[in-house]
Amino acid sequence: MLKPSAIRLLAALPLLAAAPHAMAQEARRLEGLAAPARIVVDHWGIAHIYAASTHDAFFVQGYNAARDRLWQIDLWRKRGLGRLAESFGPGFAEKDRAARLFLYRGGMGREWAAYPAGAQAMTQAFADGVNAYIAQVEAGKAPLPREFTLTGTKPERFTAEDIVRIRSHTLVSNAASEATRARAICKGSLKWENLRRFLSPAHEPVVPKGLDPCAVPEKLMRDYVLATGDVSFDGVKLASAEGNVTLALRNINEQGEGSNNWVVDAAHSQTGRPILANDPHRGHGVPSLRYVVDINAPGLHIAGAGEPALPGLTFGHNEVAAWGITIFYADQEDLYVYKISKDHPGAYFYKGAWTPFEVDRQPLAVKGEGARQIELKFTRHGPVIYEDAEKGLAFAMRTVWSEPGASGYFNAAWMFGATQWNDFEIAHQRWGAPPLNLVYADTHGDIGWRASAFVPRRKGWDGLMPVPGDGRYEWQGMVKPDDLPMIKNPARGWVATANQMNLDKGYDSNKQPIGYEWVDRSRIDRIETLLSAKPKLSLADMEAIQTDVTSPLAARSAALVGNVGGLSGDAARAAALLRGWNGYEGVDSAQAALYEIWIARHLRKALAEAVVSPDLQPFFADASIPGVIDWLAALDPRLGSDPAAVRDKVVGLSLAGAWAEATKLLGPDPKAWRWGDLHRADWAPAAARVAPALEKPQWSVGPLQIAGSGSTPAAATYRGAGFGVMAGASVRMVLDVGAWDNSRIINTPGQSGDPQSPHYRDLFPRWAAGQYVPFLFSEAAVKANAESVIELTP
Repeated sequence: MLKPSAIRLLAALPLLAAAPHAMAQEARRLEGLAAPARIVVDHWGIAHIYAASTHDAFFVQGYNAARDRLWQIDLWRKRGLGRLAESFGPGFAEKDRAARLFLYRGGMGREWAAYPAGAQAMTQAFADGVNAYIAQVEAGKAPLPREFTLTGTKPERFTAEDIVRIRSHTLVSNAASEATRARAICKGSLKWENLRRFLSPAHEPVVPKGLDPCAVPEKLMRDYVLATGDVSFDGVKLASAEGNVTLALRNINEQGEGSNNWVVDAAHSQTGRPILANDPHRGHGVPSLRYVVDINAPGLHIAGAGEPALPGLTFGHNEVAAWGITIFYADQEDLYVYKISKDHPGAYFYKGAWTPFEVDRQPLAVKGEGARQIELKFTRHGPVIYEDAEKGLAFAMRTVWSEPGASGYFNAAWMFGATQWNDFEIAHQRWGAPPLNLVYADTHGDIGWRASAFVPRRKGWDGLMPVPGDGRYEWQGMVKPDDLPMIKNPARGWVATANQMNLDKGYDSNKQPIGYEWVDRSRIDRIETLLSAKPKLSLADMEAIQTDVTSPLAARSAALVGNVGGLSGDAARAAALLRGWNGYEGVDSAQAALYEIWIARHLRKALAEAVVSPDLQPFFADASIPGVIDWLAALDPRLGSDPAAVRDKVVGLSLAGAWAEATKLLGPDPKAWRWGDLHRADWAPAAARVAPALEKPQWSVGPLQIAGSGSTPAAATYRGAGFGVMAGASVRMVLDVGAWDNSRIINTPGQSGDPQSPHYRDLFPRWAAGQYVPFLFSEAAVKANAESVIELTP
């Protein structure tokens, strides 16, 4: 029997038909549903789910996720479980093997116990909903997304265990950095490490006793890159139903990652209520990495954004409380180096004895071949990712991914029913991965921030390089959640994070390191300046801050240029253009175009050639620009006996090169240079490469010119040979806490993964222009803005 609240909810829903505009309506029978339910899609493609129970709510959420994003979530699952080769062929066998190394291998009882009561049932309901949609596709009652036809593949069924066992989609660090640092130090970079990679708190890396940095091979991280890399269609032969196509791997870890969030209290808000703002930054894609949804059932009403393959939300709000996320760069990974011997096959040396590897032999299905037998090896610390029998070495990784309760973003479930600060504290205590700055606000007026993560306790080493796996370097459990930094109801009325180093002042990182590799303060400095500029802040102010395109780092760099004299020719012309610039990176800015060319293509190279040996120069190709600017500005004595001369030479040569390249790219007249002519968003999904030539354009999104850069609050990061936007905030959200219908959101390029849908790219122009759409919560507001309704009956 339905609860009275459920009857009232469902009885109210037919009133949607009274909306004064045309509204598409559809009825579907949905096997597995316990009672009638409804999906209302508003004008902006946001799905509002109404159900009579929490089971049905998550069941319909899974169904709706498949309705809008089936190809995306199916690929997420296949990639994470190591099942790509079964669909796409032998070119993915190695990637599948690598992915399986990083699956959660612990007991599922301990895993489910780490999450709120009901989490397993919630996840099973979500998986059942996905499977219900797949069943309709198979029965011809729902369309098969075009990508499956193009690749000659089919969607596979989900299970609850699949969803939480997959770890490799989650952002953790810093294993790749450890490997690179060791190899650089082998070449003599210890003196230069803080220039190559800025560390905070200030710290000089120490080579662990027993480690030979030169023993770290160049290909050490190959399996890790394969396991965590995204899937794109270019480079590995695939037999498709529509001809020969190619697939390749793109390392998602090379994209810019970050985020902004902040909360403002009622006393400093023009609304008289708290405001929460959040814009997580990840790699851009088509469709968006995240999906916005509103879920309404008796005892549950949540709205926000999350990974489309997971139940619930990652960030958003319920009827009382709101929460947001950014990455807190705690060090959650370590590389271990072991001795192995031909005299002791199948074993590694640990604590004075030869210890057998744990070996897991399993079949790996490969399309066109049948099954291969693969072998996965593990030490007590984690998966073996590289072996060199000739040198007698093996390498493994320990990561918090292996811990129960570390499924990516899954602990957001603790917030679904939060109604007070103590509930937020419980979520903080349980949070595993990724490491996050959680911000919070509620209708009672409380606001605050908590750094939340599983952080390994290391004694005797800093976590910045691989360590011997002989038993000397063991984790001593995890840092206590209460020992991580926090702020509640600050006197200044707000708290903000942007991936900066935000450990407590005076925190002793030598005693207990948490992390040293943070993002430069450019974004947070600008955000804090703008939050401090007014005594009371509005929702519009929040939008303006999220879309602000002024870079303090660029302004610092321009000030450096202004201090260099004796320039001539192109270098002098470049300096004249940049001198006095405030760092504003609008699409029409000539200074921004020159500056980004300078720092991306010329400054690092010139400095490396001036101060380090040729063997080291390749390691400075991605040196920290803030570190470079700070060293040059401070005339650091490590630059040589005459630091000022080195600074002038480096700045002069690199500016001249940047001016010449800008002339080549943008023409001879600097008055006509525009940052937006280089910095554009022009995206297409992976499957577009498989499509016939005449079909490819319908998959594309863009191009549009984009303001900002990776160092502005409106983060717009580029990578590689060009200046195309690859990462930033796909979702921007501003919440009016308690008056939820006033909230605003954007999700680029759109909610749907179907290029035939009006919601495939409809939000892209708004996002590029810094605009938002309403983020509705009440039934009345949804009713007034409904575009379509899907009636679901058992």
